[in-house]
Amino acid sequence: MLALAVAHLMRRETEQAGLALSVPALLGELEGIGETVLLYQGDRGRPRARHMITRMSPRQQRLYDLFDLGRYAPRR
Repeated sequence: MLALAVAHLMRRETEQAGLALSVPALLGELEGIGETVLLYQGDRGRPRARHMITRMSPRQQRLYDLFDLGRYAPRR
């Protein structure tokens, strides 16, 4: 029940921002935003990891900014 309420609050916030999306469409767009971890050899022999957000459509980028999803992405 809580997840459904949160989804509808998110839909309402996107509508106020000028994006008219249904709850399934909104969740589908958000589902398409992913994170990739690249592993490569470091300077001292230890593997290094680089976290990157996958390429987003303009609509996904607007949602990413609207909900400030960057604050949840790893810094390293």
